[in-house]
Amino acid sequence: MNPPVWRKSSRSGSGAGGGQDCVEVAALAEGCGIRDSKAPDAGHLTLSSESFAQLITAVKRGELHL
Repeated sequence: MNPPVWRKSSRSGSGAGGGQDCVEVAALAEGCGIRDSKAPDAGHLTLSSESFAQLITAVKRGELHL
């Protein structure tokens, strides 16, 4: 199996942090992977595709108080 291809948002380079506060996502066999772009070797969180979609929806709605 090929290693996952991690990607950042195209907006990750904007803002006061200059893209330092980013997460990366990758399609995995078991769902979607999310990891900290500053610490890629620290591991990742795996969510089902459905859970990932729910997370993105909640973020876009501002429901998570980030």
